[in-house]
Formats: sequence, structure tokens, C-alpha cells
Amino acid sequence: MFDSKYGKFLTVLLIVVIIAIIGLLGYLGYDYYEKYFISKDTAEFVDSFASENENTTNETPNNNTSTGDVDSNILDQIQSTEQTNSGGTTKKRKTYKGFNVVGTIEIPKTKLKYPILETVTKKSIETAVAVMYGPGPNKVGNTTIMGHNYRNGLFFSNNKKLEVGDKIYITDLDGKKLTYTIYNKYETTPEDATYMSRDIGDNIEISLTTCTDDNSKRLIIWAKAD
Repeated sequence: MFDSKYGKFLTVLLIVVIIAIIGLLGYLGYDYYEKYFISKDTAEFVDSFASENENTTNETPNNNTSTGDVDSNILDQIQSTEQTNSGGTTKKRKTYKGFNVVGTIEIPKTKLKYPILETVTKKSIETAVAVMYGPGPNKVGNTTIMGHNYRNGLFFSNNKKLEVGDKIYITDLDGKKLTYTIYNKYETTPEDATYMSRDIGDNIEISLTTCTDDNSKRLIIWAKAD
């Protein structure tokens, strides 16, 4: 009788362990899938963005969008519409997965390549990084860019690896690419917003903001255009 009950217990325990292992493998597989495909899509968008801006600069503007060798899947997520600014110059309005794009950000040290979306919303920062405050990419003033820390390499998860002196590259809708050098990195409370409205005079700067790994504080990075 005892052996029979013990055998049933071991069988149930084995089934529970197998289910737990399958669940863990499924979670890890989904996490890898999400990281791989989001990073792939955003990197392709950034490369296409740079290529198109280069072609627009070097060639006579026309109504055809140059996409180079970009994967056809990413083309379904990129749309361009022409807009004429006050100076009469026509430039293309970019979107990524339905969100307006104001530029791109690249951080070589963490192998980050993302479009910068126009506005922070719950959905936008589940898609890429976005402007939280300020005049916008490569404009005089301090532009704050927000990204999630999912602790899996997505978005700003690896900002903790950045140090003073590291480089960040921002390209705006006009195709202008500026190099920024990190000069400050610190943690602060979620309630602290002074880094967004700080006075930087006539300089061009960015502030990157994300959560710490334990979600209790905010990791802030300041960088100034070279």
C-alpha cells in the first residue's frame, strides 16, 4: 500500500516538474523570440532611415522611397508621407508600426538601434523608445528619451552598462546625424523630474531615462552633442 502511494506521488511530482520545465522553456523561447524580432525590425528601420536620408541628400527628390536591401517584412511597417515646412522644403514624415517617428538612436556599446517615436504612450514604449519631454532630436535644449527596461536587452535594458565617455548617435528627420558623449549617469526617484527641465543654455543635449532592474528607481543618463 505504501509503495503504491509513494509511486503515485512520484508520478504526480514528475508530471509537475515536466510541466514546469515546459513552461520555463516556453517563457524563455518567447522572450528570445520577442527580443530577436523586435531588435531585428528596429535595426532594419534605422538602417533604412539612414539609407533613405542619404539618398535624399545625394539625389534629386522624387516620389519613390529608396529602401535598399531592407527585408520586405519591415517595409510593411514603414510609411512615408510628404510634408512641406515653412521654408517650402519638402520632407517625408516617417511612421513605425503606426507611430510617428522623429528620428533614430544608435548606441554602439549596447548594440542598440531604435526609431525615436514622437510621444510617450503605453503602446509606443512597448514598440520602441519615445520622446518624453523637450524640443526633439538634435534641437537646442534638452530632449528626454524614455525606454523600458525589460531586463532582457530590449529598449533601454542595457543602459546600466553605459559609462561616461560612451557615444550615442541621433539622426533627425532632416538626415542630420549628431554624436553625443555621455557625461553623467545616476539613479534617482520616480518622482524626480528635474533632469528633464534642467537649464543647459544653448547646448544640444539628451537625457535617457529608464527603470532600474528592481523597478524602484530611475536610471538617468545625460549626453551632450559634440
